[in-house]
Amino acid sequence: MTISDHLIDELLKGCERPEDLLGEAGLLKDLKVRLMERMLGGELTAHLGYEAGEKPPEGQDNRRNGTSRKRVKGEGGEMSLAVPRDRDGSFEPELVKKGQTRIDGIDDKI
Repeated sequence: MTISDHLIDELLKGCERPEDLLGEAGLLKDLKVRLMERMLGGELTAHLGYEAGEKPPEGQDNRRNGTSRKRVKGEGGEMSLAVPRDRDGSFEPELVKKGQTRIDGIDDKI
């Protein structure tokens, strides 16, 4: 996958100091959170067997049921994630497991 210079320029708009990119509320941390949330959403899609916004398969009672907030600590400090959930509670995320509070090595997982 190639990331275009245009996309990089868009992401870096407003980054004037190193903290804007690398700080506690910086771009890199925000990108990690957003990527993890997308991955968790993909895990739920695989679990349920249909994409978000699509109609569930016939006869399937389990559905998406919003998200819950989860705080995890990693190399870059604490992060708050929106973890998707399903109605019957059978969804067990792999990226950030239930009860997990530390997420070391997330850069390798992403």
